[in-house]
Amino acid sequence: MRTSRFLLALLPLALAACGSRIPLTPQEGHSLPPKPLAAQTTPTPTELMEPSTQARPGRSDELLRKSQKREQDEFDLPPPG
Repeated sequence: MRTSRFLLALLPLALAACGSRIPLTPQEGHSLPPKPLAAQTTPTPTELMEPSTQARPGRSDELLRKSQKREQDEFDLPPPG
């Protein structure tokens, strides 16, 4: 019982300690990845951490706001047989 209270008290401290507060930099002896061919400048570490449009595409489907009767589809045929 006492141990579980102790662990519960340490949980917020452990979660607060896992975040970094300094900007990302390459390790000593290493450099940033080379500049992509189509890019005009080498991306910064912050730009490299942002997901691309392909990785996180925008939502393109429109929500149905009112019921609409479906039009007849001449290609919606029953299965053969």
